[in-house]
Amino acid sequence: MDQAYMRQALALAGEAAALGEVPVGCVIVRGGEIVGRGRNRREEKQSTLSHAETEAIMQANETLHTWRLDGCTLYVTLEPCPMCAGAILNARISRVCFGARDRVMGACGGVMNLFMEDYPNRPAVVGGILEEECGAVLSRFFRGLRPK
Repeated sequence: MDQAYMRQALALAGEAAALGEVPVGCVIVRGGEIVGRGRNRREEKQSTLSHAETEAIMQANETLHTWRLDGCTLYVTLEPCPMCAGAILNARISRVCFGARDRVMGACGGVMNLFMEDYPNRPAVVGGILEEECGAVLSRFFRGLRPK
């Protein structure tokens, strides 16, 4: 099931790439139902905070009418950054599944692991789901930005 939800996140990453955004997509699931979807929208909104995870968290909050997202699993194509890891902790998300590792900004082991610190409500973390596909989307995008 994890791969099926990650494919949904990959579709959102594709939407982001088509609009010139860094291709990261995210879905949040509770009880087998997607309750939040997000993709990077930093360029569109000119907002530092518009990462795929924060967009999905806000939609899940609206869908569920609560800021508490315990019992939810977050699927994201790229390892969360420190800002998003903080939002995940504050939202009380129970489980985080990511695709590609982020060796530059990753906060789930890529650079550091915020979820190993002594915070309450730390999520379980699973990395490497559809890692090759998730990494390939990012590689294609950044290759396209480099001068020939």
